[in-house]
Amino acid sequence: MWKAEHWKDYEVIDTSDGEKLERWGKYFLVRPDPQVIWNTPKKDPRWHKFDARYARSNSGGGQWSQHRLPERWQIRYRDLTFNVKPMNFKHTGVFPEQAANWDFIAERIGNAGRPLSVLNLFAYTGGATLAAAKAGASVCHVDAAKGMVAWARENAASSGLAEAPIRWIIDDCAKFVEREIKRGRRYDAVIMDPPSYGRGPSGEIWKLEKDLYPFLKLVADVLSDEPEFFIINSYTTGLAPSVLTCLLDSVITPRHGGYTLSDELGLPVSSGLVLPCGATGRWVRG
Repeated sequence: MWKAEHWKDYEVIDTSDGEKLERWGKYFLVRPDPQVIWNTPKKDPRWHKFDARYARSNSGGGQWSQHRLPERWQIRYRDLTFNVKPMNFKHTGVFPEQAANWDFIAERIGNAGRPLSVLNLFAYTGGATLAAAKAGASVCHVDAAKGMVAWARENAASSGLAEAPIRWIIDDCAKFVEREIKRGRRYDAVIMDPPSYGRGPSGEIWKLEKDLYPFLKLVADVLSDEPEFFIINSYTTGLAPSVLTCLLDSVITPRHGGYTLSDELGLPVSSGLVLPCGATGRWVRG
């Protein structure tokens, strides 16, 4: 398991009965987590003294309760700064387990010995974009949600990257890649974080298990002749890390050599456990 072990402003304090108790800077949140199917004694008093709790509704969705949070605040990871905001459907704008990938991205770019261009698809609020740009790469950040791209730009500015070589694109990822291929633009590294389920701009239904393989084949055509790495993230609980290995070794490795490693991502819990948080596949040139 690849663990995000270097956080100072974020911490999973405890996990129990479908929920996790977290510290985000100086604020304490309780949020649901489908992986937490075990119970602990909940001895930590912050289980009952939290600043906000996201409670699911029996009719679907949910809402924040006992909300004692500012509209936004900041947390840092190494030399990156993120603007945290409590959102609908329990999110805060940061997936802390992805720090394990940010470290990998920074290391690969720093050791490449050449300038790299990086394409970040389904890029959300820009954690991977910031890591790549801070390490010296030029980045194309693509997400279909205008609000998420604006949020990512805020994070870039907060991280001292307002003038970094980042292209901010609001577009459907597949349509954008198709146009980049026609334009002859190529990238030395790709990061993709596709949703488990979604709808396209014309109502097309995206389902990860059905659509990821053809999408990967499309994106492979936008790689340069000597790509450095390719990352796929998956939050679909039924998708084993080895599936990501098979995908990348079926599409990328035959064209460019190299090899793939895949594993779960995890967040250390202060109580001694490690919380699994989805899977990542990493193809590297060697």
